[in-house]
Amino acid sequence: MDHPNLHRTFNRLTLSTTYNRTPPFSPHSSNSMSLPKNHSLIHSPGTQVVSQKDVMTSNDRIAHPAGAVGVVVRSPVDRTHAYRVKFSDGFEAAIHHDQLVQLSEFKNQTIRDANAPLMSSGLYDRVIYRCVIGSRAYGLQDEDSDTDRRGIYLPPAELHWSLYGVPEQLENDQTQEVYWELQKFIVLALKANPNVLECLYSPIVESVTPLGKDLLAMRDAFLSKLVFQTFSGYVASQFKKMQTDIRNQGRVKWKHVMHLIRLLLSGSHVLQSGEMRVDAGQHRDRLLTIKRGEMPFDEADEWRKKLQQDFEVAFRTTPLPDRPDYERVNAFLVDARRKAIQENLP
Repeated sequence: MDHPNLHRTFNRLTLSTTYNRTPPFSPHSSNSMSLPKNHSLIHSPGTQVVSQKDVMTSNDRIAHPAGAVGVVVRSPVDRTHAYRVKFSDGFEAAIHHDQLVQLSEFKNQTIRDANAPLMSSGLYDRVIYRCVIGSRAYGLQDEDSDTDRRGIYLPPAELHWSLYGVPEQLENDQTQEVYWELQKFIVLALKANPNVLECLYSPIVESVTPLGKDLLAMRDAFLSKLVFQTFSGYVASQFKKMQTDIRNQGRVKWKHVMHLIRLLLSGSHVLQSGEMRVDAGQHRDRLLTIKRGEMPFDEADEWRKKLQQDFEVAFRTTPLPDRPDYERVNAFLVDARRKAIQENLP
């Protein structure tokens, strides 16, 4: 089925990018500039800085325009006092912190507002695979469970090659949707990221293009013994934190406990069968007992220890390779990039 939320206006999405949304400075349009995010640091002597406004002489004439570069020759003890800044002609001025920006930060500001090419590119229409994960895919949902949608999008080649690039993922918190850019998804899957691998094996697929079907047909290429290290390492660290919470606060998030147990069950099945089982199956009732907080934490922890032992046995006997099939996956990605040149979504 096609999900109507995919056609929401793109500017309502949270873009996980490195773009700075601040417009570039134009000395002809304003006498002030926007500040970088890490503007709270005190600049040390010798730091090259850019003036945020016109630098005035004692008789109110402009000595240097906004955007001029100077060097800090004396730093204040705090942000309430002024710097002493020296310019290329030897002129010095007292300038406050909020009127300066470090030159290296200034050069990192966006060449232009990066929202424009992204908002007009229709990336939501480039989704090649969309599925449901979380409690509904696990068969562990209740009346309060959200519907968590995940998927993959293939950006158009021209935008991907452009100066502005593309976001690694599209997020919409209101509708619980996340769509990874294809390469980002592939890299996470090769590292045995549980959330990403579960997408490939979700029993609830809502839409998939021919290219998405090609990816699903080779999903076994992502499975390897790395599942053991990734899954068990995460579960062990989280249970250690929960033990601290029990000691200090006397409570834990039972839903989180349930999903950690489920992760060990899933990991063992992957190593034993070479496939990921997302649905909780025969363990559903016991897992829901944990979710409702009806199982003592010590009992849940004992189950976790037993499952960890089973996981280690499965690791020693698994037929899975030490590493995923990088060459096969890379060939798919290169082919997908070539197809991204096409006008129609592959």
